[in-house]
Amino acid sequence: MNEQSAETTVSKQVKTTPSTLRIGKRYRAERIDADYDAIVIGSGIGGLCSAALLSQLGKKVIVLEQHYTAGGFTHAYERNGYEWDVGVHYIGDMGRKSQGRALFDFISAGNLKWAEMDPVYDRIILGDEQFDFVAGKENFKDSLKKQFPEEADAIDKYVALVTATTKYMGAVSQTKAMPAPIAKMMSLSAKNKFPDYALETSYDVLKGLTDNEKLIAVLCGQWGDHGCPPKESVFLMHALIAGHYFNGGFYPVGGASQMAATIIPQIQVSGGDVFTYADVTEILVDKGRAVGVKMADGHSVYAKTVISNAGVVNTFSDLLPAAHSEKLGYKQKVDALATSMSHGGMYLGLKGAAEELQLPKTNLWIYLDEHHDDNVAALRKDPSAPLPLVYVSFPSAKDPDFQRRYPGRSTIEIVIGPCDFESYRQWADKTWGKRGDDYEALKEDLSERMLEALFKQMPQLRGKIDYSEVSTPLSTSHFCRYKQGEAYGLAHHKARFQQDWLRPKTSLPGLYLTGQDIISCGVVGALMAGMVTAMSVVGVRGAGALMKKIKAGVSL
Repeated sequence: MNEQSAETTVSKQVKTTPSTLRIGKRYRAERIDADYDAIVIGSGIGGLCSAALLSQLGKKVIVLEQHYTAGGFTHAYERNGYEWDVGVHYIGDMGRKSQGRALFDFISAGNLKWAEMDPVYDRIILGDEQFDFVAGKENFKDSLKKQFPEEADAIDKYVALVTATTKYMGAVSQTKAMPAPIAKMMSLSAKNKFPDYALETSYDVLKGLTDNEKLIAVLCGQWGDHGCPPKESVFLMHALIAGHYFNGGFYPVGGASQMAATIIPQIQVSGGDVFTYADVTEILVDKGRAVGVKMADGHSVYAKTVISNAGVVNTFSDLLPAAHSEKLGYKQKVDALATSMSHGGMYLGLKGAAEELQLPKTNLWIYLDEHHDDNVAALRKDPSAPLPLVYVSFPSAKDPDFQRRYPGRSTIEIVIGPCDFESYRQWADKTWGKRGDDYEALKEDLSERMLEALFKQMPQLRGKIDYSEVSTPLSTSHFCRYKQGEAYGLAHHKARFQQDWLRPKTSLPGLYLTGQDIISCGVVGALMAGMVTAMSVVGVRGAGALMKKIKAGVSL
């Protein structure tokens, strides 16, 4: 799940103070060099990965981040003696030499460490019933078979189908790094394109395996990880998420901020750096190619290569001048695609260690019942309807280093979705933190609804909340520049996976794309996009050299 830094709604007689978790160097025009090989707009994990990989090939790369800290949705923030992550609630496949783990190890020089969650990494709650997702494919199947003994065959087929489907993504992703003519030839092979069923809805594919609606609802219990309920999401995206966690969930030791903190030194080895408060307002174009960027202070930075990690909507609607965006057809293509769901959330601080408060390393997915799509439709029609999805995460329990940094304290994060951005639009132009009493009243209502969902599952926490904040879609819009407060960029509908232009190299020479819009959402999806973008920038030979370095684990 993804979130953003929030706005204070309740503080138990504690004065709010600014965050002290600031990763990166503060931008000043005089601190910028004149000889960069590449500019990366945005310091999300895709941008950081591209920058680190290019740096390992000797390229001098500058990363420009408009926020006060680097990391994008992988950053963390601290307030009033508590720390929360904003998007790294858990990562899969970090306990073995997966491609994602190998890539993280390489771009962090082995300094990013991982802690394993409880064997039950996700608990799906439908009303008063709960169902556990247990690490290990056989354990996963056995747990579900105990509650659905008559569906044993369907459960076996489901796990096999998810596993088979995820294997297509690697081959398809690599074609995105290839020059267009080579990619076109590669796409003719069956192994380099998605099977038809992969782009059908999750619900329809699962309905082909079982008629048990409750089992379907349980298997789709992680739909918040990609933002589309079962009858809207494609099975490919469902499979990528579900399969990603079959071997359990993991959390970065030291918290989410350790991602950027351990990657930035690898960007600096070739003379590059990561700057915060670095607001890019325009991609500069000269003689038909991207040549640099213009900053909010009027300063221009030039490089042969410009990589946008700002999302395709921001890139082609705001950053690239309209004359070029429209002439190349990108503005029209972006306008034709839907964006992912908006979301809200809550950040809680509690006095007492996780063990004392009985906080698990298991995520809770709290649903009203098995009717995911109907409940989402009801909320879209009436924002006061019961919340269809309440996700609860316990970062202080997952991070073995948390108590060293914050002794005797714990944190909880709650994410809800979807949220209707239109319900918040009237406050969109008002200053963050100063949106008025009516906005605060709306947040207070959200707060009460989220807390009740939490206390129903964990009644021992009543009266234990020391500090809390609520975020709305406006928080994501303010901090991450997603205009509709969308968590996952483009919506992962069928149309999104049928866009051949969603690849790193654009038709404007010198301009490349990276991040979750290129391959898929989520931290590892964006991470893979960062690698594919770097491969595209350096060409086929350079990509081969890069892959050898990653495989060998040798960095500068």
